[in-house]
Amino acid sequence: GFLNTLLITPIGFSIAILGIPQLYKSIKNLIASILAFLLSSPTKVPLLRGGWSLYHLFALIVKYVQVGKNIAEKFAHKYYATVTLGIDFTARDLQQNCKEKGLPWEIAKAWEHSAPISTEFIDLNSLNQTSISFELKKNGVRVQEGNSSDMLFDINQIIAYISSFMTLKKGDLIFTGTPAGVGPVAIGDVLEGFIDGKKMFSFNVK
Repeated sequence: GFLNTLLITPIGFSIAILGIPQLYKSIKNLIASILAFLLSSPTKVPLLRGGWSLYHLFALIVKYVQVGKNIAEKFAHKYYATVTLGIDFTARDLQQNCKEKGLPWEIAKAWEHSAPISTEFIDLNSLNQTSISFELKKNGVRVQEGNSSDMLFDINQIIAYISSFMTLKKGDLIFTGTPAGVGPVAIGDVLEGFIDGKKMFSFNVK
């Protein structure tokens, strides 16, 4: 498969959020699959639901600036200008339970506010676009770190591929996949995200 791609238009939101899980070279056993709905609200802090084993999947996010369909890779750079960070929270126990029963496992990702993102976006012109570093800290300790140069498919390739299936609109977001270091969170944990050393978000899990 070309990409392990999540194609979504969240109900009740004006933007589409697209995720590319398992995109980084540090994540082995790339599995081609299309997942299901993932909801996000930039202003909400995730709630740790009772009994759930919740894991953080940290990602660099690209924001679209204009409408496009069937975008050629060589023109894809014209369709985005800023990046930010977010977390795709996954309830691992629900996910595993669904897998064991041969059921779809969107319930493990589709709960309300499961993908919080930073309210701040950084202009790509201020970054080294071929090597954007980012990291997630949990309680002050680095738990995930990645670099755009380690992507199996770069942003332009991702846009060309996704736009062959759906129209991309201004404000749409792509979660570009999570690097190694996925792990659990607990009530009281403090999560902080950084791009090239700049803090993009900080919140408590409650």
